[in-house]
Amino acid sequence: MRNNPFYTKHYNTPHETPPFNEILLEDYEPAMLEGIKQDAAFIQGIVDNPEPPTFDNTIAVTSPDDLLERVTKVFYNLLSAETNDMMEALAQKMAPVLTEHANNMLFKKGYFQRVKAVYDRFKAGEERALTAEEQTLLEKAYEGFVRAGAALDEEHQQRLREINNEMALLTLQFSQNNLKETNAFELHLTDEKDIAGLPDSAREAAALAAKEHGKEGWLFTLHAPSYGPFITYADNRELRRQMYMAKNTICIHDNEQNNEEIVRKIVNLRQERAQLLGYKTYADFVLKERMAENAANVYDLLDKLLDAYLEPARKELAEIEAQARQSEGDEFQLQPWDFSYYGHKLKMQRYNIDAEMLRPYLELARVKEGVFGLATRLYGITFRQNPDIPVYHPDVTAYEVLDEDGSYLAVLYCDFFPRKGKQSGAWMTSYKDQWIGPEDNNPTPNDPATWKNSRPHVSLVMNFTKPTDKKPALLTLGEVETFLHEFGHALHGIFANTRFASLSGTNVYWDFVELPSQIMENWAVEPDFLNTFARHYQTGEPIPQELIERIQQSRNFNVAYACIRQVSFGLLDMAFYTLQRPFDEDLQTFEQQAWKRAQLFPSIPGTCMTVQFGHIMSGGYAAGYYSYKWAEVLDADAFSVFKQTGIFNRATAQRFRDCILSRGGTEHPMTLYRRFRGQEPTIDALLKRNGIK
Repeated sequence: MRNNPFYTKHYNTPHETPPFNEILLEDYEPAMLEGIKQDAAFIQGIVDNPEPPTFDNTIAVTSPDDLLERVTKVFYNLLSAETNDMMEALAQKMAPVLTEHANNMLFKKGYFQRVKAVYDRFKAGEERALTAEEQTLLEKAYEGFVRAGAALDEEHQQRLREINNEMALLTLQFSQNNLKETNAFELHLTDEKDIAGLPDSAREAAALAAKEHGKEGWLFTLHAPSYGPFITYADNRELRRQMYMAKNTICIHDNEQNNEEIVRKIVNLRQERAQLLGYKTYADFVLKERMAENAANVYDLLDKLLDAYLEPARKELAEIEAQARQSEGDEFQLQPWDFSYYGHKLKMQRYNIDAEMLRPYLELARVKEGVFGLATRLYGITFRQNPDIPVYHPDVTAYEVLDEDGSYLAVLYCDFFPRKGKQSGAWMTSYKDQWIGPEDNNPTPNDPATWKNSRPHVSLVMNFTKPTDKKPALLTLGEVETFLHEFGHALHGIFANTRFASLSGTNVYWDFVELPSQIMENWAVEPDFLNTFARHYQTGEPIPQELIERIQQSRNFNVAYACIRQVSFGLLDMAFYTLQRPFDEDLQTFEQQAWKRAQLFPSIPGTCMTVQFGHIMSGGYAAGYYSYKWAEVLDADAFSVFKQTGIFNRATAQRFRDCILSRGGTEHPMTLYRRFRGQEPTIDALLKRNGIK
């Protein structure tokens, strides 16, 4: 009889990585159900402990066999990276089961009472002295119960259970609808006149897509590597309009994938949950555990950015419209589907540079060497491909990450290309978090000298331009920046060095989590970095110095427009989650009003961002989208230290690793940041980098 691979705690694979080659669809459900049973028994053991509750016997204890963690990590990561209809059906089936289990644990009175007893003992000075990390864990454990409703009466707890169950299904359905609508659209062209203006890379990718679907000609989709070049280069304005409208009407059509009612339910359920817990709004609830602390500080940041960037953004837009009128006439009205097209022409005229000119010098294999090499230069770590580590798709490559002394640090999976079963976008995730603790059968489990440092398994998932029959994968500079961004998240996981898994790596405040990723983007335009890997894929010639100079000169092209676009998304997010009464308005009207202050184009009838805005509806950025700009302030301020000391300065990098990357969420993020920087951040470095000040 075949064994379910998840039932083996220590996988017989390098570094005990998931045995993807052995896992079958039918393994997930029984493993989840057994994991729930084991988890419940473990928690019951804590509740039934006859000893008085202490930090060590109530807070610091971890499950000896985290089956539920193992199986859900794999399942939900693959649900994003390699899904199919059967997995999505199983996700729908298991969502209420897993949510109910989480509710049962959070509302288990005996469990909360023990946690509260330890918390009260600590506040009264009766608990043993705790380290900063232990204090953080205790406070998060206690606050986690309170914020989940453990202190409420049974009637309100029951309502929270219902909200949690419904939210689990709604957010899942929101994402699935988005993916289905994205995958459903195809622009199939057979007349070469219709692809006029498109560069060879886009034509070849579209020809390959058509061939893969058994069609002649060229096939374009709404996935970024296809949509971006089309909207930027296609001369046919009507086809650009069609692509734009298809992209911006996802999940607003009158069909089964319409997300309007789902949005209303999500917003209202989050509001109800917050108010049940004693908060006026969902933003108040969320921001209590963010660096921003409250909505007033978020709006203060967004207002400062509007004040600094709005007029420059309007000027940028006017310049692009003037560029368009040179060829189209004085009556031409610039529309959103024209912005990238004529913006590219203005950029070419002004700097003689575009993304396609850089592609030949940015072959993915070399970019990967460059990014890995940057980590080696900064931190001394190296990456060694290991073909014996199982992967979940042939596109995926697995690496062992070794520290400067040759010791093992982590496993890194790289998954670069789009495919049908994969969500769009780019993200970092993990299959195993880092922790430090006793090994199995440790004869002295309470002796830290005998503990092991269990290292993480980290994954980078992206959707880069695929190789074609004629060319390898050649990236744009924007894709290189995306690689660096996600790699920064990966380093946050790779360098994790904390005792508790729940505080390691990227387990930090949402408005701090983007600092390690966004700071890495700064290297993308540094000549000394580009010169380490940017070579022509055919000739091997290094990227010309004058081309690098043009990259730097053009770095802030339309930077104000891009900033205001992000601010508009932040305003939309905050508009939904600062509501104090149930949302029952027309969605498109509400959206237009919410971001009115930051809109540079008139609204296009029929379009809607909210119904596909996964970050704030199905992701973790509800009442938190501002954090991208918040972290940009942080990353500009932090990178200014590297600019002062040298962009490859090992001492600065080591301090960043020691103070921020390795510490996870063990202390308040501002404490960690001040320890690295010596002071709190200001907006000045960002304004200077963007040429605004």
